[in-house]
Amino acid sequence: MINGQGAWLWDNNGNKYLDALSGIAVCGLGHSHPEVSKALASQSEKLIHCSNFFGIPNQDTLAEKLCQLSGMKKVFFGNSGAEANEAAIKTARLFGRQKGIKLPSILVMDNAFHGRTLATLSASGGRRVQAGFEPLVTGFIRAPFDNILTLEKIAANNPNICAIFVEPIQGEGGVRVPAENYLLKLREFCNKHHWLMMLDEVQTGNGRTGEYFCYQHSKIIPDVVTTSKGLANGVPIGACLVAGMATELMQPGNHGSTFGGNPLACAAALATIEAIDQQRLLSRASIVGQRIIDNLKKELSSTSHVLDIRGRGCMIGIQLDRPCKTLFPAAMAKGLIINVTADSVIRLLPPFILTDEEADLIVDILAPLIREFDTD
Repeated sequence: MINGQGAWLWDNNGNKYLDALSGIAVCGLGHSHPEVSKALASQSEKLIHCSNFFGIPNQDTLAEKLCQLSGMKKVFFGNSGAEANEAAIKTARLFGRQKGIKLPSILVMDNAFHGRTLATLSASGGRRVQAGFEPLVTGFIRAPFDNILTLEKIAANNPNICAIFVEPIQGEGGVRVPAENYLLKLREFCNKHHWLMMLDEVQTGNGRTGEYFCYQHSKIIPDVVTTSKGLANGVPIGACLVAGMATELMQPGNHGSTFGGNPLACAAALATIEAIDQQRLLSRASIVGQRIIDNLKKELSSTSHVLDIRGRGCMIGIQLDRPCKTLFPAAMAKGLIINVTADSVIRLLPPFILTDEEADLIVDILAPLIREFDTD
């Protein structure tokens, strides 16, 4: 792709595509958003990078803004979601050691995805990302996602656990949406066992589900939350936020990043947050996402190989009863960019700035492809 504008992309042959993936949940404002572009151009003329040995006003402002939006207390900035998740894992290990646990362990979920660095792929639940990279990092214990009942037994048999690390909605795992009270129950369980509650909001954060962070639907505050993807609408940045029992764990020198929190990335993130607020895109993400879900359900109600249509805000999964990777090139041929994850789930992560007409066009292109889809 060589050009983008709003919800649309163009390749070098002049072909036009409606982007229902947002660069994998990155460009919630769409492509080439004017306020983000303006912020990047302006900041690039002043200062792109300096080391974190010095104060960076944009970094301070962004940290304050994220804490205000999230209810968290402190922020570490890196370059990606995986780097933010590494910071969360290190925070949990510090917490465990301070509790006197020699080999601290983190409870992670089946089918989770936390990144592709050695620690984050070890925390992930899919063999596909782990295969060939053994030996994996130890210190992770697995539990079924969206299953509170199993946790007491796991806790009783694993005294080294000091934290739970979970995605509020599993993205790579198939857009799996847990029960409405799942995060609230996890918060209560962590309080009971004095564990850190750590949430991976790399994909669900920055407005994707209709709140700035997905956990805000549940009216809780985690101890650690990570985010990245949509934070700066395409400019690489990651953040690990802490509160509660995690607030004072990391001290200067415990962790660092050469490029993390640089003036350019923070300028883009501040412009993104401002645009989300000014354009009321949190509510728009809910409205446009629900419109797509409702129309898909209507169009596919009698399609027997569609098992489920689920999602929250602009994070949507269509579960088929068979592998459907070939729907990606089929949709591309019709001018629509989608994604297939977990082999049989069509994943839609559209930008929040979609018009109603663009949202309807996604369904108009995709629904016939699904109805006609056959692996034979």
